[in-house]
Amino acid sequence: MARMFGTDGVRGVAGTELTIELATKLGQAGAYVLTKEKSHQPTIIVGCDTRISGGMLANALMAGICSVGANAVYVGVVPTPAIAYLTRKHKVDAGVVISASHNPMEFNGIKFFNGEGYKLSDELEDEIEALIKNDMEDVVFPVGPGIGKIDYRFDIRDEYVEFEKKTVPVDLSGLKIVIDCAEGASYYTSVKTLQDLGANLIAIHTKPDGTNINANCGSTHMDELKARVVSEKANIGIAFDGDADRMLAVDENGKLVDGDEIMAICGNYLKSKGRLAKDTIVVTVMTNLGFTLMGEKEGINLEKTKVGDRYVLENMRENGYNLGGEQSGHVIFLDDNTTGDGLLSALHLLEVMVDTGKPLSELAKIMEVLPQALVNAKVPNHKKESYMEYSEIADAIAELEKKFAGEGRVLIRPSGTEPLVRVMIEGKDQKVIEEEATKLADLIQKVML
Repeated sequence: MARMFGTDGVRGVAGTELTIELATKLGQAGAYVLTKEKSHQPTIIVGCDTRISGGMLANALMAGICSVGANAVYVGVVPTPAIAYLTRKHKVDAGVVISASHNPMEFNGIKFFNGEGYKLSDELEDEIEALIKNDMEDVVFPVGPGIGKIDYRFDIRDEYVEFEKKTVPVDLSGLKIVIDCAEGASYYTSVKTLQDLGANLIAIHTKPDGTNINANCGSTHMDELKARVVSEKANIGIAFDGDADRMLAVDENGKLVDGDEIMAICGNYLKSKGRLAKDTIVVTVMTNLGFTLMGEKEGINLEKTKVGDRYVLENMRENGYNLGGEQSGHVIFLDDNTTGDGLLSALHLLEVMVDTGKPLSELAKIMEVLPQALVNAKVPNHKKESYMEYSEIADAIAELEKKFAGEGRVLIRPSGTEPLVRVMIEGKDQKVIEEEATKLADLIQKVML
């Protein structure tokens, strides 16, 4: 049976895959595992993004939390990094976010943070999963005064806004900024923070209705933001995803500035200030080859992990690094927060622009983005890990690796959060690599369906 937890919590279509029964069990098992060593009655902070299913799943989850004797504090719609911060600030025992990040609105997810604001280790997730599969065997459910209670603190999101402003207190009064909030969790916190810091702000997709999150907007659909930045003659465009733990940018000419480029800009700035720990940035195997070349030129060391910001974070914590992330826009500034934080990343990028006086297009020249094609193959979720077991697919991959050896690379991996196998090819000719990536993705889809 496939593992319940993916690279970013438990995800599925709300109501059929991620049911209220499963949410309740995750509340029970998660609260029990994360708080069983505590001598006091534990407390868990719960927040969600703007999906219509968020309230349904939050209430089911909190019922489970209370049923094992823990208290829940429901803070409503807030970004994922806000939960990580608030969990630490209020010294509660754990935090939970109900979100499916950049996925379509019918999906939702449940991810846990420990009391220090970090995502859980595989071992803890496996312990929670085992407890659910064993139907909470040997767990004693309290009655009477032992049952937990729910408090509602919708005002607490402003504490996250104040934290962001205090962490990067940059004066934005000279900048015109367009932000795309993806009809998601950042619709209030990002707008208020940037306005409070003095930006001339144009905010789009800030009217979530429960069904429009990520719908042709946000960091997965950048065309509207690109056009708006140019038409408004803005200095920069900033796009968040549904739960605002990632961010991508657009320069003043309407050109995308991705997570690799953001890390290159901020990493070199931190290095120049003596603040880049061990002169190292942690990235994943999906990172553009141009980033590696930038590091060699600028004297920045690279550590590479498998795909998933949790693996980037593990490496950072183990080795004492303070900057890392993914091309997709998950960037972790570990001196400031314990997870990817889109607003924090935006503020650090804006800080470089303000401090250097340089436009984003000039700053982005620090690295050359080499041609890269990424194509998704839709496959059944339970089969996505076994694509190499099909000889036709394995042979096609071997042929491609042979073709691009020495002048590019081929990387195939199952998505950690969606029923997809991702095909990435890097090479010299954009047209050729796109054709080859599409051909392989089509083959994978055809063979595995």
